[in-house]
Amino acid sequence: MSVIRTVVTGVGSYLPSRVVTNEDISKIVDTTDEWIVERTGIHSRHIAAEDELTSHLALAAARNAIADAGIDVQEIDTIILATTTPDNTFPATATAVQAELGLHHGAAFDVQAVCSGFVYAMTIADTFIKTGQSKTALVIGAETFSRLLDWTDRTTCVLFGDGAGAAIVTGEQGAGTNADRGILTAHLHSDGRYKEKLYVDGGPSSTQSTGHVRMEGREVFRHAVVNIAEAIKESLEATGLTA
Repeated sequence: MSVIRTVVTGVGSYLPSRVVTNEDISKIVDTTDEWIVERTGIHSRHIAAEDELTSHLALAAARNAIADAGIDVQEIDTIILATTTPDNTFPATATAVQAELGLHHGAAFDVQAVCSGFVYAMTIADTFIKTGQSKTALVIGAETFSRLLDWTDRTTCVLFGDGAGAAIVTGEQGAGTNADRGILTAHLHSDGRYKEKLYVDGGPSSTQSTGHVRMEGREVFRHAVVNIAEAIKESLEATGLTA
């Protein structure tokens, strides 16, 4: 059985030049390098400059992915940008990337799924390609998450930074077996009952502001471990593969 598989043909990334170390953060809040590394493994994070927008990070990563894929930019017919920190409430930040790349055709839109945003965006691209909606898609994950942080809250400010990653994906004919190159299966889940475990306490509809990240760290960790294991199990069962 012949099927279309979504294949990654190029990848790219970008990090802002400013680096904030654990020692730097220890001068702001009551923490230490040892405490942060022991619990998170993080030694430093990159922070966007004041005039550096999410679209700037996304564009740099996109250009690197396009170069890595070795394609003409005009081949791209879909741009999906996963972000929680858009340049503006609207239009989609993806359209800013589209304009800077000199594209005037196809679709460009944002996906807001926070930590799982890139997985959601890639799964949407996979569906577009398999159904013929798209031939070549640019999938980006980009955040200036530092702008949502409360730098007096040591439970969150040590965890997040800014950056972007991108992939060029296209369709290839496969045999419909696990030997195929490309995405074999994808499974998305969410559960709104736990929305207050990790959230931002603001938004246009509620506070007319951006707000700050709030998190119940232990609960988030527990749910993440359990649910990622279940998603992996589901993917293995769908393909008949084993761990």
